[in-house]
Amino acid sequence: MTTEINLGEQTTTGADAIDVAIAQGVDFDGSPIPSAKLELYTQVMGLEAGRQRSGVSNTMRSRIVRIGAKHIPQPELDQKLVDAGFAPLKEKEIAFFYGGK
Repeated sequence: MTTEINLGEQTTTGADAIDVAIAQGVDFDGSPIPSAKLELYTQVMGLEAGRQRSGVSNTMRSRIVRIGAKHIPQPELDQKLVDAGFAPLKEKEIAFFYGGK
């Protein structure tokens, strides 16, 4: 069962929850995010925004692996990637995301 916490109009679930909190400058517990942290985050995200992308499919696969590894067992994620037409998990991805489990 998933628990959703609302802080006024703010929710702590979903893909955009972090972005909304950062834009508001307020953590989920209601405390302000220190300006030094916000400034560093803004600087790094600005650098990332200017980076040339290699392709949508590559980025989709990277996100699926990075996030999927948190929720889906390795053999299942590997099969789902193959079934969807992506390359299977690479040894270095398995080691990085599943090696410590």
